[in-house]
This record gives sequence, C-alpha cells and structure tokens, in this order.
Amino acid sequence: MNLTSQLQNYLRVYPQWRFAPPRVQLNRCLERFGTDYGGYCLDVSTIHPGAIVYSLGIGEDISFDLSLIDRFGIEVEAFDPTPKVKRWLGTQSLPRQFHFHEAGIAANDGEETFYLPPREDWVSHSVIQARQYGRQTVRFPVMRLSTAMKLQGHDRVDVLKMDIEGAEYAVIEEIVGKKIPVKQLLVEFHHRLSSVGTDKTRIALAQLEKYGMRISYVCPRKEVFTFVQAV
Repeated sequence: MNLTSQLQNYLRVYPQWRFAPPRVQLNRCLERFGTDYGGYCLDVSTIHPGAIVYSLGIGEDISFDLSLIDRFGIEVEAFDPTPKVKRWLGTQSLPRQFHFHEAGIAANDGEETFYLPPREDWVSHSVIQARQYGRQTVRFPVMRLSTAMKLQGHDRVDVLKMDIEGAEYAVIEEIVGKKIPVKQLLVEFHHRLSSVGTDKTRIALAQLEKYGMRISYVCPRKEVFTFVQAV
C-alpha cells in the first residue's frame, strides 16, 4: 500500500473510530484461506482432523469452506437462509464434507424478517433495516447458534466464520452470554450500515475481550477480524 492509499484509508476509516481504531492484541501465525472477496485469516495451529467448523452466511462464494476441506479434510457446517444461495449451490460440485443448512443463525428460533438487496443480481439479505437495502422484506427460517449446535450434537466450535449482514452482533451476545466455546471467530462487522455504526462494533469487541478472545487480525477497513481464544 503506497503513501497515498494509506492516507486515503486513514481519512476514510479512522474518524469513524474517533482516531482510535481496533488493533491486533495477540500475534499469531495466520494463513489466508479463500478468495480475496470471500477469504479469511486463520491460525492453523489449532486445526485438527476432528475440528468443528461453522460457516454462517455463504452467499455465492464458498472458497473459504472448500479450501479448509481441501487442506484438512474436515467437515463444514454451512448456514444460509437465502433461496438464491440454495439454487446456486445446486449448480456446484460439492465435497461430501460440505453440509448445507437452509437456515440463518440469528437471535431467535423460528423465522425472521430480512430486507432484500436493492438489486436482483445481489444475494445478501439483512435483518437490519438500513439504506443499503431495499424496503421489501421476506421471512426466512432462523435459529440460535446454540440451537444449531444442539441439533448437530456439538458442544464447541473450533472455527466460527460469520458474514451475516448485521446479525453478527446478536450471535456474539449469545456466545458471550451462554459462554459458548469458540476457539476462533472470523467475522465481518457491518458497522458501515446506516443504522448501525462503529459504537455497536465497539460494544461487541468489548464483549469478546471480556470473554477471553483477542484480535489476531484486522483488515485495513477495520471490518473483517480474526479473534482467537487466549485463555
């Protein structure tokens, strides 16, 4: 990144954080898995053959999931309630270790209202009402993370990846509130949404830190994070 790009990034991102953005708290040797668009950074030292991986919000990019399966041969539990995603997956050649669940992970069990994207060729829906989404809504099935784990017979999650368009805040509250064992959390925060803002992400960061999770990676935009359980 050249000096001009660094300055532009500073002027765009830092004022949102009152010039005190989140930083790496715990250095780990991380590797990136997946494409530039759909990839995440991960500490592979904790990944073992029986590792439990949950991928929340898969859209039309499962490069992260497939790269983990290819590298480690592990099972991936993927959750997304969007019918367009199900149709797209039907056109893909999927390994047997990829398990798709047609439900979202959110704050409750049952159904939730989602706001449609503003363009028909976009796939991301959101439980958050914001100007980045349309006014039309649909109802999709959802469940709590703890419910999903119970249904799968899991008592922990080794890697939890979340790109769920604003629903991540409720999931983090459940993780902390119910003390759900998560070894690594890879999450894209959506404070850029007009009705959210960085204060909500600050609260989530404080909750995770209190729970013993530390930042091992944060992207230049301060949106995509890797957290590892430090205790």
